[in-house]
Amino acid sequence: MSSKPPQTHHGGDVKKRRWFSEFPDPMVLIFLVLVGVYLLTFIIPAGEFTRELVDGRNRVIPGSFEYLEGVATLSFFQLFLAIPQGMINAAQFLFIVFIAGGLFHVLKGTGALENLIGVTANKLGANDSIKSRNLILTLGTFIYGFFGVAVGGENNIALVPIGALIASAIGCSRLVGVTMAVGGIGVGFALSPISPYTVGVAQSIGELPLFSGWELRTLMVVTCLATLSAYICLRVVNMEFHDDQPVEMSKALHEYRVSRQDVVILAIFLTGLAILLTGVFTRGWYIKEITAIFLMMAIVIGFASGLNANQLVRQLMDGAASVTSGALVIGLAASIQVILNDAHIVDTIVISLSSILEGTPVALAAVMTSVIQGVINLFIPSGSAQALVTMPILIPVADLLGMSRQLMVTAFQIGDGLTNLFIPTAGGILAMLALGRVSYARWLPVILPIMVPMYVMCWIMMVAASYMGY
Repeated sequence: MSSKPPQTHHGGDVKKRRWFSEFPDPMVLIFLVLVGVYLLTFIIPAGEFTRELVDGRNRVIPGSFEYLEGVATLSFFQLFLAIPQGMINAAQFLFIVFIAGGLFHVLKGTGALENLIGVTANKLGANDSIKSRNLILTLGTFIYGFFGVAVGGENNIALVPIGALIASAIGCSRLVGVTMAVGGIGVGFALSPISPYTVGVAQSIGELPLFSGWELRTLMVVTCLATLSAYICLRVVNMEFHDDQPVEMSKALHEYRVSRQDVVILAIFLTGLAILLTGVFTRGWYIKEITAIFLMMAIVIGFASGLNANQLVRQLMDGAASVTSGALVIGLAASIQVILNDAHIVDTIVISLSSILEGTPVALAAVMTSVIQGVINLFIPSGSAQALVTMPILIPVADLLGMSRQLMVTAFQIGDGLTNLFIPTAGGILAMLALGRVSYARWLPVILPIMVPMYVMCWIMMVAASYMGY
């Protein structure tokens, strides 16, 4: 993202800025976190739980934690060695960003998506009033939230650039569209009442009926999506955003038409999404398979729009190049996990944080659990992996405290889910931001202010539910 040019005096001298006057570049920010985690390895002792294979998953055995002897201290060289290893570990996220960037560059070049959005925005009266604009942003936030609830997180990466186009159609910046898309998907996935990745795994460990207790989580997700949409309409639309490559509609809304070729291209795109979702739900597809579908969609759409092979390759390369910086941020963030694993301190952090709950009143323990899970999420960013590590510890803790297992699962979900919207180790969110071409450094000042009221609302509902016997 470009920044404001430095102010100058009349004499031509550049006015010096103070070191704290600008938010650090995302690479700088994440590298500082990496260094901080590296320093923690000299303070936190190595330790591990014993794990057992249950239904094909490695599950922690409660009470099996032991400190490890003879674990070598990480050298300074290993701090930098972790960066290329992180790139390798995060390769699936890097490649889906590159391929998705290419797909949307090809799709954008056809004009089909822009024509559809232009016609739709015109029919909804997007330019007529602020009320119409806010209606579109609110509907968009809830639609993206629905996809987050029903489909998941990373599975919706292809829909993020559409948010930028919608924002452009109603006269808003790319930042507004990306906040609507990424925020909606993130909140929907974070508080989904039917997420197999978090709720499903946690409830299976807690021996609860699958997706039971959905009423509270549904209330949470609807309330938070409403809060997010209000925040976007009242605050984000007025935020200054410097865009090197702004998304702009090529003509006035009333001039847009959807041609027969547009219909064919959009049908290919929607068919590809339908195949993708079918594979996700029936065949367990994930990032690798989704990336392959994106590549196939790009090829078919390119040829359907009249591109030859060389032109198609150039379009794909241009699209991939436009998201390179965002993809590299994902790889750098993944190096944090490499340091934690090499030092064997993840389990030590988990057991230390979990011990804080002992002897705490139920309502307060539920809130504290969500906070603790949020901290753990920085070190174990996968929701299902986090459930497998922490829930075997927290379920017995819940029984000892007199807390219902359902409430413990909900506290886990809030802590794990909402923090994904702003922690630097959440690869899925970083991938969406990269595709939407909003930097992580720009994203934080936008998303952090709304996280506080969303957390508070979830905590209030969770405490009330504890007193109601949830």
